[in-house]
Parts: sequence; C-alpha cells; structure tokens
Amino acid sequence: MAGRKTGNEGGTIRSGAEKARARNKRKLILFVFELLVIVVMIVILYFVMRETEETEGPIYASTQDLTPADLGISEQVQERLREQGGAIQTSEDGTVTTSTKYLNLAFFGIDALSTKSSDLLSGYRSDSIMIASINTETGEVKLVSVYRDTYLNIGNNTYNKCNSAYAKGGAVQAVSMLNSNLDLDITNWVAVSYKALVTAINDLGGVYIDVDSAELEHINNYQISIAQAMKLNESSITPVSTTGYQLLNGLQAAAYCRIRYTAGDDYKRAERQREVVKAMTDQAKSRDFTTLSNTFTDVINYTYTSLDSDTILALLKNITKYTIVDENGIPQESMRTGAKLPAKGDCVIPKNLEQNVVWLHAFLFGEENYVPSSTVKSYSSKIASDASAYIGN
Repeated sequence: MAGRKTGNEGGTIRSGAEKARARNKRKLILFVFELLVIVVMIVILYFVMRETEETEGPIYASTQDLTPADLGISEQVQERLREQGGAIQTSEDGTVTTSTKYLNLAFFGIDALSTKSSDLLSGYRSDSIMIASINTETGEVKLVSVYRDTYLNIGNNTYNKCNSAYAKGGAVQAVSMLNSNLDLDITNWVAVSYKALVTAINDLGGVYIDVDSAELEHINNYQISIAQAMKLNESSITPVSTTGYQLLNGLQAAAYCRIRYTAGDDYKRAERQREVVKAMTDQAKSRDFTTLSNTFTDVINYTYTSLDSDTILALLKNITKYTIVDENGIPQESMRTGAKLPAKGDCVIPKNLEQNVVWLHAFLFGEENYVPSSTVKSYSSKIASDASAYIGN
C-alpha cells in the first residue's frame, strides 16, 4: 500500500506538473493569439488610415488674421482701389476681402500625382497657375495663365520659378507671389488635385476637345501615369484613338492638360489647360443645379479653397450668367525670353516685368496707361539684372 501510495503521490505530482505545463502552454498560446490580433489590428488600422488620407477633406482655408500685406497686396494697389471706389476690407472675423466690381480668383493645379487632399496644403509645386477675373456687373470672365517656370519674386525677396511659391508656403504664399509681382488684389483661391479634375469632368459628362495628331500619343501615355497615381485599374483607361473634336472623359481630359512635349511646349500646355476650363464651363452651363451641386459634393474632398461652400454653390447656381470672353498668358510672347539660370534651371524670363503688368491691367480691367507700383518696378529691375548674363546662352 505504501508503494501504491507513493505511486499515487508520484502520479499526483506528475499530474500537477503536467497541469502547470498545460496552463503555461495555454497562456503562451493566448499571448501569441493576442499578439497576432494586435498585429492584425495595426495592419487594418494602417490601411484604414491610408485610405482616410486618400479621401480626407474638404479643406477650407482660414483667412482670418491675414492682412493685405500677408497676401502681397501693396499699399499702392490699395490706394488705387480706394480711388476707384473700392477697398481692401477686413471683416469682423479677420477675413480679408476686396470690394470692387472685379472678383479675382487664383486657381492652382498641384503637381502631386496623389489623391490626398493634404498634399494641397504645401510641399508640391503648382503645375498650373491661372487667374480668373470676373466682372460682377457684366458676368464677363477673363482667364490668364501665369507660366509656371516664370522667374519672379516668390516671397521673402527670393527669386525662382513662380510655381515653387506654392511648394514653399502653400496657397497664401502663391497668392502673395501673384499679387506682389502683378499688382493684383487676389484674396481667394481654389487649389485642386488631378482627382478633383477627373471627378468633376466625369460628373459633368465629359468635355469636348479638339485633339490633334501630335497630342494623340501623349494623351494616352499621360493617362497611364495619372491612373497609377490615382490607384485606378487599367480597365479605367480608354485610349483616345482618333484625332478631331470629340468628347473626352475625366482621365483623358486630365491627361490632355499635362501634354507639354509638342510645338509650343509649356506655353501650349497652359493653353490646353485654359481650353479644358472653358469646355468644363460650357458643360456646366448645360447642366441643372442638382447635377452641379452633386459635382461640388464629389469634388470638394479633393480641393483646398478659401471660398466657403455657400459662396461656391451660389456661383454654380448662377453659372449661366458668366461667360468666358477672353483668355491669354503672361509673360506675353513679345515680352518674354528664356534663360538657364544657375541653380534654377530653364526659366521663362519677363523681358520687362513692368511692361507685362501694364499689358495685364489693360487686358483684365481695361486700364489704359496703367502705372506699375514701385514694388513691381524693383522686381522688374532685379529680374533683368539676374537674367541678363544668361539670356541667349
């Protein structure tokens, strides 16, 4: 019995050890399982956050606490506005606005081939820079492209290609660059990604564009790069197979906007961008307000703007009242040249910035014999000095 008892005791001891090992094993398995769950949750969270970044928005800019000086609006421009019966106003919430018959807006197409709205804040250059001047009394609209490689004062007395202003300081610095170099009073802007452009055109039912033989190859190549950036399947790409006046979808039209390797180079590309804007306006004017408001809802997530939604919707509701009557680019062909500047690369050089500003004010506002501000005159002298040794080399 003693032997049996010892055996039972030995068995009891072995059973206890086995139970302990079993408990430890279960704890280890549970720990590993919990660890795997955590890892899986982290992975899921990563993809959720990444997708959230891709669709975050809308981003409305706060213009509170901005002064006219912050936006590059010189004292001379402000004085000129007062003489014309207008003024730069600061509302109770600190927002800077202008009270003239002209509503001047800056449009920026950002070169980030991404769908993240946060990329519109800064860090990327503005591939497209366009000024829209709306005569609020007549509804006439004029468009002016500012060629992205134009050598200008981009802020803080630094001279470079003007599209770098957006990369350095976002929309505020880019608007300030336009105002200070061109004697303008822009206080509002709209910055968009390729996602916004593609979505808007698709929602409007496409745009009618005349595609020539030189553009045909490039439009299809650019479709591929834009689709990849937007994480679209290859099936979303519809090659443009013929030349001529035709209906382009959003991806095709966005690709058309990027073409620069044809006769006319970047000047022609800016012209194409204005052509697409005009085509979009024509399509929008033929659509009902429900379609336009739905388009706004779809696009705003990929937009960074200083305009509130009520203002944008009001403009859309009255879009038939507005007509694009003319369009052009600056610097003007007869008043520009090219030069490869040290550390800057190939730049568009205003031969005389003052003369270009005189032309711009006559074109946009009908101001004959405009006298540029002292700011523009000093910028003009600096640009000529910096570039003179490199022009023609």
